[in-house]
Amino acid sequence: MRHGVRLAIDPGNARIGVAASDPSGTLASPVETVRRGRGDLDRIARLVVEREAREVVVGHPASLSGEEGPAARSARAFANTLARLLDPIPVRLVDERLTTVTAQGQLLSGASFGRKGAKGGQARRSVIDQAAATVLLQSALDQERSTGHPPGEIVRSSQGDSDERQG
Repeated sequence: MRHGVRLAIDPGNARIGVAASDPSGTLASPVETVRRGRGDLDRIARLVVEREAREVVVGHPASLSGEEGPAARSARAFANTLARLLDPIPVRLVDERLTTVTAQGQLLSGASFGRKGAKGGQARRSVIDQAAATVLLQSALDQERSTGHPPGEIVRSSQGDSDERQG
């Protein structure tokens, strides 16, 4: 198992969930939800620096058939842009199928989400985004621990696409 903090990014249309691992790469924890739009990539870059992350994992929502739909293409484009910004910090695309559903289920089975109404709904979605990033990262850490290989595919910063696949 590689040592060092990993950051997970779960990019959505309106919000980006962020989670981080401990320095040993054992346990994932929620960090924050970043509003999508102006300054989002800069905020993620600051989090990478602040946490001294050795790698960034971006959720890739491939369909169950493995095909790349609009959400997966959007995540890949986001990861490509992030890889160029963060170079030389590696960025990996990791399958995130069902992470939001898993996170929402875990949250619903646990403590109350809090307020009702529109503000409560926004707060719930923010927590779900962070929880989804946490589920994604914990899954990636567990996969690496069990296989001995980093999960997913590396995103090349110098080219728009990746040719290395692992996992």
